[in-house]
Amino acid sequence: MHLTKTLVPLFGILVAIIWGLTFISIKVSVRELGPMSLALSRFLIASLILPLIAVASKTSLKIRLKDLPLLAFSGLMGITFYFFFENNGIMKLSASESSIIIGTIPVLTLIVDFFIYKRKPTTAVMVGIFLSFLGVGLMVLRSEAAMVSPEGYFFMVGAAVSWVLYSFLTKPLSGTYPLLAITFWQIFFGTLGCLPFALGERQDYSQLSLLVMLNVVYLGVLASAFGYWLYVIVLDNLGASRSSVFINLIPVVSIVASFALLGERLAPRDHSGGLPGNHDADRAELG
Repeated sequence: MHLTKTLVPLFGILVAIIWGLTFISIKVSVRELGPMSLALSRFLIASLILPLIAVASKTSLKIRLKDLPLLAFSGLMGITFYFFFENNGIMKLSASESSIIIGTIPVLTLIVDFFIYKRKPTTAVMVGIFLSFLGVGLMVLRSEAAMVSPEGYFFMVGAAVSWVLYSFLTKPLSGTYPLLAITFWQIFFGTLGCLPFALGERQDYSQLSLLVMLNVVYLGVLASAFGYWLYVIVLDNLGASRSSVFINLIPVVSIVASFALLGERLAPRDHSGGLPGNHDADRAELG
C-alpha cells in the first residue's frame, strides 16, 4: 500500500502515540490481570481482528509449510517472550522507566547489525548509541526502583533483547510474504505460546473491572491489531531504518502520558535535554 508522502509520516506518528500509551494500559491492567493472562487476552483479540484487516485490504495470509518453524520461533520470541519480560517489568517499574529502556531497542539492533552483518554505523549514530546507554545508565543509578526492584530492570532488558532477536529472525521472511501475513502468523504462534503461562496464573476473568477490560480491548484492537498494521504500512513505504525514527518517539509519548495519567514525576534536574535517556522517572504513586 503506497500512500502520499504526508500521510505516511502521520501514520508513523499515530503508531508512536498508540504504542507509547500501551505502557500506561499495561500498568493499569496488571493490577488485576496476570502478566501473561494480559498478553494472551490482547493477542487473542488481535488474532481475530487481523484476518478481517487482511480481507479488507485484500491481503493473502497464505504461507508455505517450510516457513512455519521460522514464523513460529520468531512469534514466540517477539510476542511470548517479549511480553513475558515487558509485562513483568512494568509491574515492578514505572511506565515511563520501562518505556525508556525499551527505547534502546533501535540502538541494540544497530549494535547487533554491526557485529553480525559488519554494517558500520555513522559517527552520528555511534554518538547516539553512547548517549542512549549513558542516559539509561544514569537513570538506573539514580532511580529508587533500581534499589527497590532491580529485577524490573532485568525484565525490561530481557524484553529489549527479545525484540532485537525477533527483528533478526524476521529479516529472512521479509519480501517473501506480505508483511501483514508475517505479522498475523507471528501473533498467532505467539498467542499459543502465551497460553501455558496464562493457564499457570489461574486468572479469574469474572472479577475484572470495566477499566481493565477497556484497556485490554485497547491493547488488543488498537495496539496489537491496528498498530501493527499501520506500522506495516509505514515499513512498506519508508523501510526499516527510516521507520525506526517513529519507534524513538514512543518513550516521549509514554513519559508525557505517565505524568498526565498516572502522576509519575520526572526529577526537576532531569527536565533538560530531548533524549529519553536524560530523564529519571520516579515510581508512580498508584491507588
